[in-house]
Amino acid sequence: MSDKKNQRKFDIGNHFENIFKATDSANAPKEDAVINISVKNLVPFKNHPFKLYEGERFTDMVESIKANGIIMPIIVRLLEDEIYEILSGHNRVEAAKAAGIEIVPAIISANLSDDEALLIVTETNLRQRSFADLTHSERAVALKQHMSAIRQQGKRNDLINEINNLLNADKTNENATSRLLVSKLRSDEKTGDKYGLDARNVSRYIRLCELNESLLERVDNNEIGLYAAVSLSYLPLDEQTELNKILEENKYKVDMKKAEMLRSYSENKKLTAGMMEQILSGSLNKKPKTKSPATFKIKYKLYTKYFDEDMKQAEVEAIIDKALEDYFKSKK
Repeated sequence: MSDKKNQRKFDIGNHFENIFKATDSANAPKEDAVINISVKNLVPFKNHPFKLYEGERFTDMVESIKANGIIMPIIVRLLEDEIYEILSGHNRVEAAKAAGIEIVPAIISANLSDDEALLIVTETNLRQRSFADLTHSERAVALKQHMSAIRQQGKRNDLINEINNLLNADKTNENATSRLLVSKLRSDEKTGDKYGLDARNVSRYIRLCELNESLLERVDNNEIGLYAAVSLSYLPLDEQTELNKILEENKYKVDMKKAEMLRSYSENKKLTAGMMEQILSGSLNKKPKTKSPATFKIKYKLYTKYFDEDMKQAEVEAIIDKALEDYFKSKK
């Protein structure tokens, strides 16, 4: 049983090692050796999903490279005419440029498919960085690309099917079938122990890729929570655009309840701009407060001045009513 569970784990490290078996073996092509390459001959990986270091973190790397050089070679693949695409080491290359270093050590990884190259990009970044340090958008894009590359290679079908089932389960109503499915999947072994990610969390991050850039930026800035963002990811792009416009104009907060309401109205084709405004402002289905007349008490001293203690309430109310009527008549 333990072996079966281990087969389900989403082990990024194992994928990385498998990819490099060909380049670490005795049968490795000659290109798989450390050589020196000019930074002028390097280009970043197309659609690189990770943001480059900034601020103090980047400055520290520059100072380290000035003092010690680049200790760990970058990984590249040949594109054409001595132009190499960076697979691992984008930050080291930028720091080297800032440090005034023109030549960097590199490993040329040969005979890679696009999917294998993508796996190297995602896995080396995820191994070198703390997953907690990544923004939500970086996690989303990296995991989506990683899963896509694995799917293209025909590997880890058990995990891919699990993620796909979870994504589809989110589209169903909360009926008995979907509840049983979600319950079963939640009990499965975690697919990413190293990063504290189970299959359901992986599916949530992949859903974030359906958000437009503006809303995704709000998720990165913690203006919208992860769970709420997942619900918003099911809105069509035109509704997402309208939603962001309203948020910019009014500074509303989007919690889980509001996000679920937006999704529900969208799925029922009832989500207009006006309806968004009501949901986000919290005024939808909110009953107006009714103003009730203020209550007051007659002091005992005043009460006994005009009424006997044994008088009934109805008698007292009748006298007060008649007295007030006469008073306001006289005022007119």
